[in-house]
Amino acid sequence: MFGEHTSAEVILFFILYGITGAVPLIAALYLLLRRSNAFVPDTTPPVRLRRWAAAFFAVAALGHVWWLLFFILSSDIRSADDMFRSMGYVATVTLDYVAMLTTIAGTLLAMLQDRRRPVWPVLVAMIPIVILGGVLMASPDEPLMLTADAYIVLFYVLFAVYVAFAVRQYGRWLRDNYADLERKEVWLTHALSLVFMLLLILYALIGTDIILFYLLHVLELALFGLLLWRVETLPTLQEETQVQKLSAPLPAREGQGGESLDHIDRLLKEHCVATQLYLQHDLSLQQLAQAVGTNRSYLSQYFSRQGITYNTYINNLRINHFISRYEETVAARLSVAARQLVHESGFSSYRTFSRAFTQRTGQSLKAWMSQSAPPSFSP
Repeated sequence: MFGEHTSAEVILFFILYGITGAVPLIAALYLLLRRSNAFVPDTTPPVRLRRWAAAFFAVAALGHVWWLLFFILSSDIRSADDMFRSMGYVATVTLDYVAMLTTIAGTLLAMLQDRRRPVWPVLVAMIPIVILGGVLMASPDEPLMLTADAYIVLFYVLFAVYVAFAVRQYGRWLRDNYADLERKEVWLTHALSLVFMLLLILYALIGTDIILFYLLHVLELALFGLLLWRVETLPTLQEETQVQKLSAPLPAREGQGGESLDHIDRLLKEHCVATQLYLQHDLSLQQLAQAVGTNRSYLSQYFSRQGITYNTYINNLRINHFISRYEETVAARLSVAARQLVHESGFSSYRTFSRAFTQRTGQSLKAWMSQSAPPSFSP
């Protein structure tokens, strides 16, 4: 395959090809064999997500192997006519598409822990690809090949749209159940989905363009890095996400349900506000319900009837605490950093606090502090 007249760009390509084959193999072995988290030791990712990601990385690594074998066994793989006449080429492309689409779909869906989303619809959607692959192996036809490529791109576009709506739904679920959203949000799923879509498009259009080959493999490395980082930084929420069925709706007084709402309001003031339980980092709705002594579903309904999310309720209490501590500090003319007070007020992230503070007060923390902060008080 290599000879004394092999060009530098071909050598460079196979070096890059080898790297993009070795990286996912290492990632797959890491996710399957290493139980602890080497990137974020205090985070335990969902087991299901780790397994799907490992499967995707393994398929990506194997894909490089079977394509390399195809390159070696083909007499002239760089001839487009030979490509379309080759049963091996069609079989390899079909296997690549089915394996990659299924495993990336399973991985992206496993990131959403509000409920277990099935992967079998994706497998059903792969049936036409397998059928088209079989037809092309028996009778190669360029228009039919383009039809298969168009179907694959259309499928993934629709899947990406579904993922976008699912991520929004997941975000609402997070705000209804968690006070701290750091590292729980999955906005990066959009980026992963779009990067993979771009890979699919390049994969279909690549032909014999060496520049597109380079771009394809650089994007692969970017996808591998983003995916591994997201998998290992996403904490397991499954213990908190077990959906509890309502045995009965929130009891209501005639018309408004005032008695029930007042009762839960008193419980929250007694067991959350008075005890300053809201200062606990990563406090979940389930934990608050247990501390208050009420049903998690009743408590969720309470916040819903108030027109707020659980996240908003806890953040408001924390902001009130921050303002109170800030005023005490100003009155005592003590020197302290705002970031320290933010952490003491229950926020794990200064950025999250800043965003919540602006939403609550209508102005930035810096602008609000400039109205009354003494010179010794720093943001």
